[in-house]
Amino acid sequence: MSYNPVTFSRKDAQQFFQTTRQRVNEYFEENNIDKSGNGKMYIKTLVMFALYFGPLVLMVIQPMAAPIVILMYAIMGLGKSGIGMAVMHDANHGSYSKHTWVNKLVSYSLNAIGASKFTWHIQHNVKHHTYTNVYELDEDVHDKPFLRLSPHGVMKPHHRHQHKYALLIYSLATISWLFYKDFKQILHYNKTGLTKENGFSPTREWVIMIITKVVYVGYAIVLPLSVGIAWWAVALGFIVMHLIAGFLVTIVFQLAHVVEGPDHFITDPDGGKMDNTWAIHQLKTTSNFATHNKALTWFVGGLTHQVEHHLFPKISHIHYSKIAKIVQQTAKECNLPYYEQDKFGKAIVSHLRVLKSFGNMNVVPA
Repeated sequence: MSYNPVTFSRKDAQQFFQTTRQRVNEYFEENNIDKSGNGKMYIKTLVMFALYFGPLVLMVIQPMAAPIVILMYAIMGLGKSGIGMAVMHDANHGSYSKHTWVNKLVSYSLNAIGASKFTWHIQHNVKHHTYTNVYELDEDVHDKPFLRLSPHGVMKPHHRHQHKYALLIYSLATISWLFYKDFKQILHYNKTGLTKENGFSPTREWVIMIITKVVYVGYAIVLPLSVGIAWWAVALGFIVMHLIAGFLVTIVFQLAHVVEGPDHFITDPDGGKMDNTWAIHQLKTTSNFATHNKALTWFVGGLTHQVEHHLFPKISHIHYSKIAKIVQQTAKECNLPYYEQDKFGKAIVSHLRVLKSFGNMNVVPA
């Protein structure tokens, strides 16, 4: 069963994307800057890996009381989310380095922290970035067991309360990837032909995923137990680590698309024609947030600049703050939307308002 996507319009009388791309290219050429990562990216990588593996090393070599063990796992949760958002994410898009082999190697950092870079690539790079907020094509807004993330999703009675419990559900994301979601997705992608269509070997990806998950469980659970740390401290710490990482990773991506402003679409899953070009579609379905918060922007890998990321995923996130002015100005000239929430807290409130709205309506026209 082959994946049958929609097609985007080619009508762009104002040539928004052509103009934006030309101006962005001129910025890099005039300043003699490479679009991929640089020393700043490598330093960030070292920091994130130290934040994740450092506490683990300390737990193994230094006897600690149970509360300190749990604190160490909590710090690992920060490192885990940092590796995912600020390191792996660029690598999987091919923007971490100008060398393909480096991007490929670093992209496996996701496997090193318990998930699958293969399933992430299909869900995120192939489906989400192409069909952003298109119900039944973008898995990020698919119907979830307890969440309705699109106004076109199936309405269930408990959805009217989803804004009250959604943040807790988000915290379960990475532990779900570890034990359930990755397995479900690889089965689905193999069955629908997406695995082979995107140049991957089903058998090879199964082997890599299983081996790396076993290794992850080995060092994150078995190793601390082997040095005498109480099982309940390891169990509780492991859960705390995943709750922190799950919440941070999920909320950052939700604030880009399921907030006030961005549109949601639906089309025939067997194919269809979209009214907008792909680039204009990205503007209409994506929002920035808290871009002036330098600490947050640094930690989440520039993903506060989601508009720039969706238009230029092959450009490293360390450049987004510079090209944002170009994108915003060009969008304004073309009378196109450029959505942005100025504060992180405001973006979360906006997200919860949208969830409440989606949980109390039948459908919103595209």
